[in-house]
Amino acid sequence: MSKHNFDPNSPSLGCKKQKLDKNNHCNGDGETDLAPSNGLSHPIVRREMCLFCFDVLHRHLNDQEPPPAPRTFSNNAYPLFVTWGVGKDHRLRGCIGTFKAMNLHSGLREYALNSALRDSRFPSITLKEFPNLYCSVSLLIDFEDAADYKDWEIGVHGIRIEFVTERGSQRSATYLPEVAVEQGWNHEETIDSLLRKGGYRGTITESVRSSVHLTRYKSDKIQVHASEYFAEQSNGYCV
Repeated sequence: MSKHNFDPNSPSLGCKKQKLDKNNHCNGDGETDLAPSNGLSHPIVRREMCLFCFDVLHRHLNDQEPPPAPRTFSNNAYPLFVTWGVGKDHRLRGCIGTFKAMNLHSGLREYALNSALRDSRFPSITLKEFPNLYCSVSLLIDFEDAADYKDWEIGVHGIRIEFVTERGSQRSATYLPEVAVEQGWNHEETIDSLLRKGGYRGTITESVRSSVHLTRYKSDKIQVHASEYFAEQSNGYCV
């Protein structure tokens, strides 16, 4: 997710092992409802969720009516991210999500388009690109307050930090679980990158790291290629 961004209409938060490129992160909504609203701690993400996102985007790009509400997965509410990648290297083309628990039918519909068309770091996805797209849906679960900035497991937890900048502004930023692993970062490097991403411009000291409020979470994620969407459509499959 890749690296992760926030909804451009909300307070902003946000992966290959290489020089860090801010355009490989995903963005997130700054809402603070950090728990699945249906009380389940382990949702099961389904490939049909990605197929639905493909259908939403495909119809939009073809100036067609939006698809009806899906019938193949529940409408429970979760914080979520939708990520688009393209090509064999899964180059990031858009990633936006929200920490506010949203009903899946409306949330996926909204963020499928937001991430494809409104990620300010990229031009909007075009119909020409569509056959080479990958779509990933991440449902965020198991939110916990961390004891300190190192109280999370690399490769297992995503993290969201809240902090005060050197100018006294309240800011927040996030990385999904895969980011630190793909970048080859340790805990300190991840926190330092998040502080910079969130707008901290001063010298980052141990005291600054220790001052952040960190929430850890897990992500239930699935990825589907556009070829699977077209195959389902040719077979008359209805999401």
